[in-house]
Amino acid sequence: MRIRERRRSTGRTQAELATAVGISASYLNLIEHNKRQVGGALLHRLADALSVGIDYLDGAAERRLIQDLEEIAAGPDHADGETDADSAADLVARHRPWAGLIVNMHRANLDQTAALHALSDRLRQDPFLSDAVHGMLSNIAAIRSTSEILASVDDIPEDQQARFHRNLAEESAKLSDVAQAMAGYFDRAPSRQGSVTPAEEVDDFILENQNYFTPLEQAADRLGARLGCDAVAPEFETAADTLLQQIGRTPPPFSPASGPPASGPALPAATRRFRAARALVAAALADVIEDILLHSPLMTSDAALVRGRRSLQSYAAAALLMPYDRFREVAIACRYDIDKLQDRFSASAEQICHRLASLRKPGAEGVPFAFMRSDPAGFITKRLPLRDLPLPRYGGACPLWAIYRAFQTPDRVFRQLAEFPDRSRFLFFAKTVAKQSSGFDAPRHLVSIMLGCDALYARDVVYGDGLDLTARSVSEPVGSACRVCTREECRHRQEHPITGA
Repeated sequence: MRIRERRRSTGRTQAELATAVGISASYLNLIEHNKRQVGGALLHRLADALSVGIDYLDGAAERRLIQDLEEIAAGPDHADGETDADSAADLVARHRPWAGLIVNMHRANLDQTAALHALSDRLRQDPFLSDAVHGMLSNIAAIRSTSEILASVDDIPEDQQARFHRNLAEESAKLSDVAQAMAGYFDRAPSRQGSVTPAEEVDDFILENQNYFTPLEQAADRLGARLGCDAVAPEFETAADTLLQQIGRTPPPFSPASGPPASGPALPAATRRFRAARALVAAALADVIEDILLHSPLMTSDAALVRGRRSLQSYAAAALLMPYDRFREVAIACRYDIDKLQDRFSASAEQICHRLASLRKPGAEGVPFAFMRSDPAGFITKRLPLRDLPLPRYGGACPLWAIYRAFQTPDRVFRQLAEFPDRSRFLFFAKTVAKQSSGFDAPRHLVSIMLGCDALYARDVVYGDGLDLTARSVSEPVGSACRVCTREECRHRQEHPITGA
């Protein structure tokens, strides 16, 4: 939409612009209507021909705005059947400030509704409030009973009157203490619930940067050169610890969110290496990480900054262990085979998938992958969508997706050629992995990780081998999520669609 808007503002035809960048007018028409992806050298040529920067044409913020509008339209309070995806895109293209205003007003309404629900839940379920209310009622009942006796009986002996007055004073003091405790509790306890959680702020921050951070890649390369050994060398952990001591900066303290210390015989080698790398970059690249975070307008809360800091530390650790150019070269050579990449870089499957989803360097991209991680309950714990494959932000996705079916075949890659109701097709491949157990009696912690790419890239990926992409019969009909899927005949539907057939 940005390309179309800019071309029209300069008074050029599609044929003129297409000739200038070396493509056909029909292909440019598909690009302008979001029917074809554009990136790399072609995106640079378009930017040069239109005299604008890459950031202007990328349109990541606009795509998120369109997705937000579509989510608003799909909500049960707005499912009137009169809105569609095309109108959302047109609104953003023509009146972006008005589209942003609608989204902000909707989020403000969600904030107020969430706060009301939170207060309601606290009043019904908070054990402190329940005990406090019962205590207040008991104090009030005692005060009332004593007052009625004093008011209705005239000939009460003085010693008993004194005792009744002491009871009144004691119960009144208790009632005052409980009331003050409740007031202090409401002042201290968090009651605000936002429509955008810290995790979603970090999601938006990563999407804004397309999961590629040039300063971190460059800083990780410089740090790798100082190590004095290859990142896959057996002595990497020792070299990282030595360099960390030379730097003289203390890494962030251990917290439950960051996991146990890097040392320990029970940890797999890949986990120990990654945590050693993470400790090193957390100390050596702290200034680079903070500069990236503080210059982002999307990180508005302290909790989001903490999450974002951990995410960038993990990103930098992966960049240190798997340098971009070398990793991309090997990935292309082995056709993105997860198992081969694990062996080559001594990394876990999840670390490999994370790195594959970050191959977005302008002019040196890999296959554009969406990334998703889910627990056995179907809750999405990490997500990185593509422009044409928006992943659900809340709850779970379609139960037919490979990410859920991979739980049936742990430690093996499950592939799927998925076809959506709009006839778009994507290659999904997922693998279930076990997180490190804390003991024999601890429950096994399984997660499923999935990568997805447009079916047009299936021939570049080993998991697309043997698929007849010309036959629609090999595609499996899926949806995005039940509530927005128009496949009314699906036997796996869990709730009725709200978008209409």
